[in-house]
Amino acid sequence: MLGIVSGFAAVSFRAAIEWLQALVYGTPNVNALHSFAVTLPWYWVLVIPVLGGMAVGLILQHMTPDGRPRSVADVIEGAAINDGRVEKKAGLASALCSWITLSTGGSTGREGPVVHIAAMASSWVANALRVDGVTGRDLLGCAVAAAVSASFNAPIAGALFALEVILRHFALHAFAPIVVASAAGTVINRLVYGDVTEFILPGTTTVEFYLELPAFFILGLVCGCVAVVMMRAIFFADDVETKLQNQLGLPYWMRPAVAGLLLGGLAIFFPHIIGVGYETTSQALTGNLPLYEAFVFAVLKVLAVSLTMAGRMGGGIFSPALMVGALTGLTFGHIATGFFPEYSSAFTLYALAGMGAVAAAVLGAPISTTLIVFELTGDWQTGLAVMVSVSMSTALASRMVDRSFFLTQLERRNVHLAAGPQAYLLAMFRVKGVMRRPMDENAADEQACFDLMEQGLYVPAEATLETALPMLDRSDLTFLPVVIKEEGKPPVLQGALFHVDALKAYNQALAATAEEEHS
Repeated sequence: MLGIVSGFAAVSFRAAIEWLQALVYGTPNVNALHSFAVTLPWYWVLVIPVLGGMAVGLILQHMTPDGRPRSVADVIEGAAINDGRVEKKAGLASALCSWITLSTGGSTGREGPVVHIAAMASSWVANALRVDGVTGRDLLGCAVAAAVSASFNAPIAGALFALEVILRHFALHAFAPIVVASAAGTVINRLVYGDVTEFILPGTTTVEFYLELPAFFILGLVCGCVAVVMMRAIFFADDVETKLQNQLGLPYWMRPAVAGLLLGGLAIFFPHIIGVGYETTSQALTGNLPLYEAFVFAVLKVLAVSLTMAGRMGGGIFSPALMVGALTGLTFGHIATGFFPEYSSAFTLYALAGMGAVAAAVLGAPISTTLIVFELTGDWQTGLAVMVSVSMSTALASRMVDRSFFLTQLERRNVHLAAGPQAYLLAMFRVKGVMRRPMDENAADEQACFDLMEQGLYVPAEATLETALPMLDRSDLTFLPVVIKEEGKPPVLQGALFHVDALKAYNQALAATAEEEHS
């Protein structure tokens, strides 16, 4: 049932974007948006993203505590440390903002909002049933798998995306329900859109394996570098805009509006950056772009995505990564086949491999991305070329960022998931939940606690073991006093955190995580 609900939510979100986009731009075919935008007056192309940005900013200012839209990174965080739950009010605001952004020229993708919408549905079910963390995470995986498969007609990739990216394990107990939910989402997509692929490739592609395979190794390395540039450009733009916003004292609602203004100005000259970009991606995969345009559009798309995401306008990163990857691959293919035409396959094959390689490096998901490329195009004959490029790009990019775009986002918020459970589990335990109170058996001596407090050796009750355990290690003490400290007042003793209790809680959490991941 959750898979069906998530599938219908994904299809409805896609239909809502198409409806509003057609209404705003006046185009009968949203899949050819940039071609239609060329015929519009320049001032209309400029104004639409600005109005969209203003609407997004007002929603975020009134419905979120930090003016930030939620997306895939927040779902990963919810799976890891919040028992499979995500925020609801901020999530609803983010879904609305992403709908407006994607309908008014924002240069992002729909998969991020769809994943978070599905996560909200699973959170509601998990709370209603009052399930534990393991079941909550399984429900979350089912919802995400159904939403991804319904959004892209990609059942295999939908299931593996939930396991590889969201849950970040392949436990057998989660596999069966997630696959069933993914299948349900696919059925819903096919009932609405039919059994068609997102992109249609020209004819059948073949690879001159023995002579051409090294070129795909090189393409993978190039795509890994492009993926890193794309991610760092987004983070750099976010830092710059945050600094300017703080220096100028701008309210939250102004940030998306300014980003919309910059985006609209760029779209006047290059309407290819508007929206999801499936038209340009299709042109790259069919080889209908010359070398110069493929290169320029790739650079401009990175710029447009950076402006949109740094402007906190909402949307996902996957579709833009597909577009940038296809353009990168096509550029590489033009050059490679130009040097060695007698030993080369069609240069469109490089576009296909590049599409998978950049997207896999950005998502940090080589398995599900490889499969989703096959399912989006229906071309299973070029598997070796795509796999080689994807493996090289992810191997390179994962060493230059914190595993993926999403995990790097979380790392920038001091949520340390990239290193694994041993890094983030400590943050799940509050000191006040592990400490021994003065009336407890084997409690710490109160006078000893006061002596340590006079030396400044204590830990706040609201701190986590992530803060407290290193303090115990450095001080070489058996325990530390736990206090409540208000500004201008002396600390008030609440209890004591013993080193052995902290280690015991940590070990139990590690054991529970290992049991879940191998069950």
